Amino acid sequence: MTPSLVLASASPFRRALLANAGLAFEARAAQVDERALERPLEESGASPVDVALALAEAKAGDVARHFPEALVIGSDQTMSLGPRVYHKPKDMAEAAAHLLSLSGKTHSLNSAVVLMSNGEVVWRHVSTAQMTVRPLSPAFVERHLQRVGEKALQSVGAYQLEGEGIQLFDRIEGDYFTILGLPMLPLLAKLRELGAIDA
Repeated sequence: MTPSLVLASASPFRRALLANAGLAFEARAAQVDERALERPLEESGASPVDVALALAEAKAGDVARHFPEALVIGSDQTMSLGPRVYHKPKDMAEAAAHLLSLSGKTHSLNSAVVLMSNGEVVWRHVSTAQMTVRPLSPAFVERHLQRVGEKALQSVGAYQLEGEGIQLFDRIEGDYFTILGLPMLPLLAKLRELGAIDA
């Protein structure tokens, strides 16, 4: 039987968010080359919000081909400081450069979610969190990265808010789910409205 709800993601965090909310769903990783999709968008001047939406839609579309009857959830997140969109650091030197570029500034986490059914987008949404990093010295950044190690390379901002990364911040505006990369409250409201989950 075709599942009624499919998450187009390999992310254990997004899977856990849906499972913890009590949703019955199947998860299937989307086969999408994110960098190849992002490059022309960024070169054409697309905003970080538009990039997040385009990636979420591409992921949903890729998986929806395999589940034509299902409601497919695609999601993605961009991290931006002004027009600059960040990507996961390639090494510890780049992680340090990321953190120092964010020092004393407010950056945005733009979390997009798209619902697709029968090859058509039925809903799209973006939630943004504003993250203010306290002023950081190069010496502190070096010590911080030595403590957290390779985990710094696993996230686009080179920090994990649920771990020692919380020490980098002065202020955070936005909900926890947006920060994790899946705006759960608007998503659950839409799923209830569509009759996909118990209302």
